Amino acid sequence: MIKPIKGQLIENLLENVKAQLNLFYLALSFFTRLPVPKTMIYSEALLNKANRYFSLVGLVTGLLLGLTYVGLSHFLPVNVAILLIMVISLLLTGAFHEDGLADMADGIGGAFAREKRLSIMKDSRIGTYGAVTLVMALLFKFTLLVELAQQDSNHLLLAIVLAASLSRAVAGSLISSLPYVSNDEQSKSKPLAQAQSWAELTLLLLIGLAPLIFYASEVVFSLLLVLLFFRWFFKQWLMAKIGGFTGDCLGAAQQIAELLIYLTLVAFLHNDTLTGVMG
Repeated sequence: MIKPIKGQLIENLLENVKAQLNLFYLALSFFTRLPVPKTMIYSEALLNKANRYFSLVGLVTGLLLGLTYVGLSHFLPVNVAILLIMVISLLLTGAFHEDGLADMADGIGGAFAREKRLSIMKDSRIGTYGAVTLVMALLFKFTLLVELAQQDSNHLLLAIVLAASLSRAVAGSLISSLPYVSNDEQSKSKPLAQAQSWAELTLLLLIGLAPLIFYASEVVFSLLLVLLFFRWFFKQWLMAKIGGFTGDCLGAAQQIAELLIYLTLVAFLHNDTLTGVMG
């Protein structure tokens, strides 16, 4: 009697692991251009549940970019290697989050009425606000990464992994506390933005926070303080501007959070405390 029960438990465990892997593959296929198994099962309901793995997708892309930098930095100058991994990052994700940042800048910067802002965000063309915001964001990221690399390549590698995972956790967490407001029924982000359970939010945040174990407590405290303030401010700002969030807003949140993580680490570097960053 015991053996059949044990066998059933193992079978249930394997089915659950298979289901979770499918959700991860869904998230990976949505946010990156990385290949996934052809056996992956898709549905809008499953894609909505995949939001729990946003930060894990970031962890994977961050590790890939870090390993790529290690290889490139052996035969290229630091600034060239960093520029190349930024290009590779755009290729890996299809500039998904950068597109969101530009669209949000165009929409909120280019109109005053809520419906007009949402309409501009849906427009595939880029405007002045979007172009300027995107260029400045990429220049800022390049500058911050170079500053980190000049101190120590280990700091740069860890920062890339941390920023890639934690920024996505911050962006993904907005799903749980803001209404989805896109008026486009065909929005590609709509299936991802319908709901988020506490269990999904917890897993999202735990994965995003995992790389912080390599940092000293004062750095962890500073990073969390900066990101919590940003999340609170960004949430209030979105409610005031459009009454909630769109997929573009999540992309913008990821990009801004990533820059804030790099900026905080560079601030420790500038004050000669980055050598004590790692715990």
